[in-house]
Amino acid sequence: MRIGLFVTCLTDTLYPDTGRAVVAVLERLGHQVDFPAAQACCGQMHFNTGYRREAVPMARGFTAAFGGYEAVVTPSASCASMIREYYPALASEAGDAGLARAVAEVAPRTYELSVFLADVLGVTDVGAYFPHKVTYHPTCHGLRMLKVGDAPLRLLRAVRGLNLTDLPDAEACCGFGGTFAVKNAEVSAAICADKVAAVRQSGAEVLCAADNSCLMHIGGALQRQRSGVAVMHLAEILARTEETR
Repeated sequence: MRIGLFVTCLTDTLYPDTGRAVVAVLERLGHQVDFPAAQACCGQMHFNTGYRREAVPMARGFTAAFGGYEAVVTPSASCASMIREYYPALASEAGDAGLARAVAEVAPRTYELSVFLADVLGVTDVGAYFPHKVTYHPTCHGLRMLKVGDAPLRLLRAVRGLNLTDLPDAEACCGFGGTFAVKNAEVSAAICADKVAAVRQSGAEVLCAADNSCLMHIGGALQRQRSGVAVMHLAEILARTEETR
């Protein structure tokens, strides 16, 4: 299958190893992965802060960059939900029939990584090896918008050597919420403190999630507390093998 990688702004600028990991996993499974150089921001920040008209050109840019691929895969549930859930509304509000057609073609073929692997390809064992105690944080967009379900957990359970431990109150938000963490810093920090306490209670060596935005938020607090708990994107765990450990 010919797949377009939508790497996202955060991954591209701060966590490039996640993008490389997505490519490694998909290529290991025998797929061709392309990186369209014309890709840019999906427009989620603009949309969420009320700049809906300003997000429309970004939707046009996305559909132009990724048109023609059999699937578009991204390591971000929040960006995938923007494209799948909100691009149709943006096209309708803009009164742009051409954009609406392009969105109708590309959006349904845009997938968060775990859903693509477990539910579209039907693969849970991707040949990974990661001999560590791991707990999983289900991010809000993945849990409540995309409804990824247990796809990430099925993938983690199939990783050889991995000891998956439950995260107390797992479905609680981490407090990041994009600009929420900036505009409501004290509330955000309080929510994050509860999440960090749960992570530490789990006894895990590694906290895993499918969105680097949440991992950045929680990971910063874990680091400030000198907890010794590492944070890793799901793709990075799935990319590990006995040869790369």
